[in-house]
Amino acid sequence: MAEFIKIYPDKPSEAAIAKVVKVLQNGGLVIYPTDTVYGLGCDITNSRALEKIAKIKGVKLEKANFSFICHDLSNLSDYVRQINTSTFKILKRALPGPYTFILPGNNSLPKEFKKKTTVGIRVPDNNIILEIVRQLGNPVVSTSIRDEDDVIEYTTDPELIFEKWQHLVDLVIDGGYGDNVGSTIIDLSEHEPVIVREGKGDIDIL
Repeated sequence: MAEFIKIYPDKPSEAAIAKVVKVLQNGGLVIYPTDTVYGLGCDITNSRALEKIAKIKGVKLEKANFSFICHDLSNLSDYVRQINTSTFKILKRALPGPYTFILPGNNSLPKEFKKKTTVGIRVPDNNIILEIVRQLGNPVVSTSIRDEDDVIEYTTDPELIFEKWQHLVDLVIDGGYGDNVGSTIIDLSEHEPVIVREGKGDIDIL
């Protein structure tokens, strides 16, 4: 059964963050808050954990559209081909924030994502997940946790999330109530930005 820990977003406890990082380093799956909906993620470098998430989502790993949560834009070049100045300016304006940006992937992507030509990058405006990624030292591969209920697309109450997911993951973070609107997805992999999904992020940043 998963562990359930409370972390305050204003001042995340270092000991609690270290505990989450250890779970991720050991190949565990973690549910955490973002600036939009709660996410399910694992360490990008752990193949077994990636397979587990793909299985939970019912998709083949190489076809999965997971996003990479980064601490900031400094490690973009690890996964993304060189981007032009106008694209970088959009990213600087929008991040950290409730956006997922689709960018052209490079040859250094983890082997599980080698066939992908693009990657989704997230830098959420949430201290808990940003601190986890910072201490982990590399991105967390992330997917949002949807609800089966057609009316409630996303569960916002961490206790209810724990109730439902406790046997599928290793740790659930209670970071307060989540949002029920996903991130705005913007494709910046071609010449012109394309809005794939309008979510919480304002499209005026383009």
